[in-house]
Amino acid sequence: MIQGETLSFPVRPNLLEMTMPAGKTVHRRRSKFQTIEVIDTMPFGRLLLLDGHIQLTELDERSYHEALVQIPLLSLENPTRALVVGGGDGGVLREICRTSSIRHVDLVEIDGEVIEVCREYLPNLSAGAFDDPRVRIHIADAFPFVKQALEPYDLIVVDCTDVYEDDEQALSEPLFTDDFYQDVRRLLSPRGIVVTQADNPVFCPYALHAAETIYERVFDKHGSYFALVPSFGGFSAFCWGSLGAEPSRAWPPSANGARLKALTPEAWAFAFSKLPF
Repeated sequence: MIQGETLSFPVRPNLLEMTMPAGKTVHRRRSKFQTIEVIDTMPFGRLLLLDGHIQLTELDERSYHEALVQIPLLSLENPTRALVVGGGDGGVLREICRTSSIRHVDLVEIDGEVIEVCREYLPNLSAGAFDDPRVRIHIADAFPFVKQALEPYDLIVVDCTDVYEDDEQALSEPLFTDDFYQDVRRLLSPRGIVVTQADNPVFCPYALHAAETIYERVFDKHGSYFALVPSFGGFSAFCWGSLGAEPSRAWPPSANGARLKALTPEAWAFAFSKLPF
């Protein structure tokens, strides 16, 4: 919220708040599901807030999106089909569409107004990926979508909003359940990997623990890694699961021509290191 000449918002509710010089509110609207805001700031550039919670910033969104998508994607050999749950800002879609072997991508976003806002006010995030002929956009609830889908996916990315301890009826809460991930498992190809964002592992370790607990029950293999994302309070965790495949812990040869900006060989190695806290 804007207070005087400063912009303050919770990075982690009731635990960590970020304050910076107030910038211009570029756009604000209330959709059927949530309040969507785009704000310009000095330190982070343009940022996206949903219900007052930061989702991404121009400064460090590549640190988040490249780690979330490219670590599992570049570990797969010639992946052809992908599913994105959430991800209405287009950052995940952009990263997937950079892979030439991908032939089909389904994006399932419950709030179509997030896509509208980001296409207009944060177009560099998607970089044209919403209009890629390989992409099918579904404005729908992902829970019934995964129950009805039939074709397998080599990569499934769950890029939904966080569920906080004190939230009731959170929009993404049904996606952090065994029922949802049992359907995800059914849709995962034998060589495929599913990955989800799992909040800040330093300030909100319960989020990663909850995801890992579900993944351990549902998938044959599971694990986690993290990336440095300053606007998220320093870190972002990711949890992955599979029927047998694993993300590479070392910089793979396929990454050499991937034109990554934030995910360097050092950042990749750091992602699988032990947190220093």
